[in-house]
Amino acid sequence: MPTVIAVTSPDLVLPPEDQQTPPAVPLQSPDAQPLEHALADMQTLIDQHGYVIVVYSAATPTPMQHRLHTVRSILETDRIALFRSDLPPLGLAVLVRQLRQLSLCDLTAGVVASAARLLTHYIHAGALLNSVARLDRVPVGLKSHAKSWVPGSQFGVVANPAPQLVKIGPGAALAGPEFGTWLLVARGQLESDWVKDTLARSWQVQGVREAVLPAESARWWGTSKLIEFATYLPDLSILYQLVTSVRRDRCHWCALELIGDRCVFCSATLPAPENQTPSRDVLNHEALARQE
Repeated sequence: MPTVIAVTSPDLVLPPEDQQTPPAVPLQSPDAQPLEHALADMQTLIDQHGYVIVVYSAATPTPMQHRLHTVRSILETDRIALFRSDLPPLGLAVLVRQLRQLSLCDLTAGVVASAARLLTHYIHAGALLNSVARLDRVPVGLKSHAKSWVPGSQFGVVANPAPQLVKIGPGAALAGPEFGTWLLVARGQLESDWVKDTLARSWQVQGVREAVLPAESARWWGTSKLIEFATYLPDLSILYQLVTSVRRDRCHWCALELIGDRCVFCSATLPAPENQTPSRDVLNHEALARQE
């Protein structure tokens, strides 16, 4: 059985785009499941799949984050990886689906888990907002805060891979990916065609698909009047090529194979700088270029 991907909310499980992508397993919150049941469920996943990669948001409620670490600590296992991400909800759901796709490939659990950091750099995640007054996850200047009080104002925001914020108007633009992607759009309580028309055209996306807005999005962005968006690489062969183009090392602590400079399963870092993975700027981008 492939390594299983687990999440802290069903909202992070996007529908597959093919018949092979396995589902992710939503974990229940502490107020919905006693600790002993959570331990039993996690042990069952380990017994069935060997390794479990739990992907969760940095905005996940503290009790749930504590539950994840408690379960791993009590089970005393190095077969559970906890990957904490700063991506907004829709972007995180995209990353989860990519890891689900990669779990079917001939990649070890350690490589799949550490691939999450690499693939995060290739996801452009943002939103169209009616206000940035309560936005605290992307830097907002005083002028933008003041403009939030003007009726009818809208703002285009990118949270990943680098923060951007513009007031929507003539000539407003956000820097996008320099390689071929698809655009996933999730509508909240905001009516606008700017994302599907203007942004999609300026980013030269290959196609646009819609998704259900995650329940966590309104809290993450500070408003329910939003349209969230995220770009993604839909082709598994491209994802596989990106991951396999990076040198692999072996964790000196738990002996799992990994890419990058830190093991997601045991949190150990590689001991010597010469063993670290090259930066993403020198990775092989030929696979991306072939999509254009």
